[in-house]
Amino acid sequence: MRIVVPKETRPGESRVAATPRTVEQLIKLGYDVAVETGAGRASAYEDSAYTAAGAAIVPPEQAYAGDIVFKINAPDAEEIERLRSGQILMSLMAPALNPELVEALRAKGVTAMAMDAVPRISRAQALDVLSSMANLGGYRAIIEAANEYGGMFTGQVTAAGKMPPATVLVVGAGVAGLAAIGTANSLGAVVKAFDARQEVADQVESMGGQFLRPNLEGLDTGPSADGYAKEMGEEFNKRTTEMYREEVPKADIIVTTALIPGRPAPRIIDEAMVASMKPGSVIVDMAASNGGNVAGAQADQVVTTANGVKILGYTDLPGRLPTQASQLFGQNLVNLMKLVTPEKDGQAVLDMDDTVVRGMTVAQAGETLWPPPPVQVSAAPATAPAGGATPVADKPVKKPMSQQRRFGLIVGLGLLFVLLSAWMPGAILGNFLIFMLSVVIGFYVIGNVHHALHTPLMSVTNAISGIIVVGALLQVGHGHLWVSILAFLGVLVASINIFGGFTVTDRMLDMFKREEPA
Repeated sequence: MRIVVPKETRPGESRVAATPRTVEQLIKLGYDVAVETGAGRASAYEDSAYTAAGAAIVPPEQAYAGDIVFKINAPDAEEIERLRSGQILMSLMAPALNPELVEALRAKGVTAMAMDAVPRISRAQALDVLSSMANLGGYRAIIEAANEYGGMFTGQVTAAGKMPPATVLVVGAGVAGLAAIGTANSLGAVVKAFDARQEVADQVESMGGQFLRPNLEGLDTGPSADGYAKEMGEEFNKRTTEMYREEVPKADIIVTTALIPGRPAPRIIDEAMVASMKPGSVIVDMAASNGGNVAGAQADQVVTTANGVKILGYTDLPGRLPTQASQLFGQNLVNLMKLVTPEKDGQAVLDMDDTVVRGMTVAQAGETLWPPPPVQVSAAPATAPAGGATPVADKPVKKPMSQQRRFGLIVGLGLLFVLLSAWMPGAILGNFLIFMLSVVIGFYVIGNVHHALHTPLMSVTNAISGIIVVGALLQVGHGHLWVSILAFLGVLVASINIFGGFTVTDRMLDMFKREEPA
């Protein structure tokens, strides 16, 4: 089968749906690839690079002469006319907002697969164009804000005076929000963020941001059943609005990313909040294409309010990084082709029993397949059985130890220790007390170390284990038989800990090594 990559015709679009690197991968899957002349020039990919990768360069009149069409944006009316029945189209479509597009593709007999309708399940993460583009968009939002902002992000103390750091408020901690938080933090700003999903607080803090915590007690703030954001209730909006009225005037830069698939963007920052901001402040509304989170935001325009606040409504933030955006988009398409080409023979097989394929396919063989059947994702809370029945657990639940039993166990061990200490030599008793104190100190020290630091902590435990090995070696063969046996066991266990620690550390370091191109 032949894959064709036409040049994007949407005004201002600089991305392309395939790069020389992804063309090589598609050819390895058995496909022929043709790219329209000049399709990748705006992304810094020349025709000669595609030719070297094995693709054919075709004129515009042959740009749709293939079995599978790769595009960035949904086709317009003229491009739909160029499609033919039986072709497979893979592109962004926003099917929930463009039912007329879905109908036009159905009437044309095209099999349409929406790259922005990938189910939010673990197996489909490699195909998720929305996440790929949102990551770049969040980064670029901060860069655009820094360009418009009249000050520095980082604080400085100079001979001429002190300059405080900029305060950045990020609304929404999805992929785009986290990228914005990390970028603003790396530039030295004080970053605050909020998301309706309280479980993302750790992610915000790991990126260097402060998670805002309004009083949401008694409200449902859990994830939706499909893994995307969901619309919250009136009481939730009332409480968060109070928080925004307090935080917005303090912010120098605001980035909003709140979107609900298939619906207009929720209004979060109203006119009064914008009016309360300092002159020279900047707002980047990443939801401007869907109506905007900010009052006054207009798609693809920069609006300056009466009090000097700039509202950026750019809808092409990922496209402002065309080289990386094209590579990521193209890789998502390659991953999809790997899924639908199980034999690697250049033949796409669309298995409608596959959750991912079915969720992305909006039209096929003259039939509309949108919306897809609901998909239950792991992020959704488990539904309680009807009638209040207790779900059957895979493993028996261990009951906690009662206070009486715990007290009796402590007393018994204490009496046993007293009896043993009556005939223990003084040296053994002293060493035993040191051992017990070491256990207690080690438990509280390691127990307070964050999980992310446990692997680096192995370097410290390796050093301690090395001391144990040296001390145990000095006792082997020198003294009582039982002393030698215990010393041998000490050498064995400590050595296992050392070699295991180095092995795990080596694997961790491999994750950070840059892969050299073949």
